[in-house]
Amino acid sequence: MKPYVRKIPTGWWLKRSSYLLFMLRELSCIFVGGYAALFLMMIRNLARGPAEYEAFMAMLRSPLAILFHVVGLAFALLHTITWFNLTPKAMAVWKGEERLPAAMMIVPNYVAWIVVSGVVTWVVLAG
Repeated sequence: MKPYVRKIPTGWWLKRSSYLLFMLRELSCIFVGGYAALFLMMIRNLARGPAEYEAFMAMLRSPLAILFHVVGLAFALLHTITWFNLTPKAMAVWKGEERLPAAMMIVPNYVAWIVVSGVVTWVVLAG
């Protein structure tokens, strides 16, 4: 007896916005990983000396590198926002007999993100 295998269309994830958002969040790991690799290459070139570092920084000024940074930032923002919003679903916190409201878990993430971003911006602009 042959088992029944339901045919699933290739674009099944395009039919619902929640599926599309899930797939985009999963795709974001490629850009986040690529950005991490780019950062490690920058550190390697910095260790090799000023000439190597300046050549690497010149490469980062190309239109393709700028496009990569913009797309990478968009995917990093998507990943961060969707992850913060999923926190209450991934981790159930109880206060006595009642579950902690979702906003009490989501809002601190955003506050911490804003504070850390402000500190990093201040360090970069002050230095």
